[in-house]
Amino acid sequence: MRVLFVGDIVGEPGRKAVAQLVPRLRRSEQIDCVIANGENAAGGSGITGKTAIEILNAGVDVITLGDHAWDQKEIMTYIPGEPRLLRPLNYPHGAPGRGSGLFQFPSQAPIVVINLQGRAFMGDLDNPFLCAEAEVARARARTPIIVVDMHAEATSEKIALARMLDGQVSAVLGTHTHVQTADEQILPGGTAFITDAGFTGPHESVLGRRIDPIIKRFRTNLPQRFDVASDRVLLQGAVIEIDSATGRALSIRRISEPLPRPPDGQGH
Repeated sequence: MRVLFVGDIVGEPGRKAVAQLVPRLRRSEQIDCVIANGENAAGGSGITGKTAIEILNAGVDVITLGDHAWDQKEIMTYIPGEPRLLRPLNYPHGAPGRGSGLFQFPSQAPIVVINLQGRAFMGDLDNPFLCAEAEVARARARTPIIVVDMHAEATSEKIALARMLDGQVSAVLGTHTHVQTADEQILPGGTAFITDAGFTGPHESVLGRRIDPIIKRFRTNLPQRFDVASDRVLLQGAVIEIDSATGRALSIRRISEPLPRPPDGQGH
């Protein structure tokens, strides 16, 4: 099985990149399953039903979220009815939606996708290590192919989780920091890992936001409006090849694909 994982989609530029590049990558990379983190898809903060549908219609099979999952209030009522939209598994009992899902694709073993959120420098959710341990045990009874999106700030927390799950899951893919790391690897037990897959959106920016207001905030400590930037749009993420029989990763390769610029006079 070949999986394309797309790093955090930021705003309309990120959604445009997904719409244009995911179908092309599905063909060129012979992708069976596309997973994308969409927690910044709606105006840079959260996701709505409309933006989720837009991403799914572009060829994404599963959307994961993170600490901005609930920024758009309407998602509270939308997420329970959309099994392809996951929020972090380690939210307390009673949170709407689900933190993992089993998905079936033609001529392939089923794949379980698990969404987790770290706790270091982030919200005080349930322990992601304990939640992962229990959920992975349940998933392994159903399929050998398991992919984890670990949405976390601290590199140590992501690496530690991947080491704990090495040999039990196919891949642990870090999200959240919006800075793609160069440490993609296959761990000794056969689990693919990258600390952060990067972000899909405008890279002439500060993590997807317009540069000047960010600098002004750091210089003055005064509130600013952090609008999504627009230039140098990239789709970042990773392509993972997985042995469908064993669930072991065979390869992982990070990607950073530019969105082609339109001809002059045809918009951004």
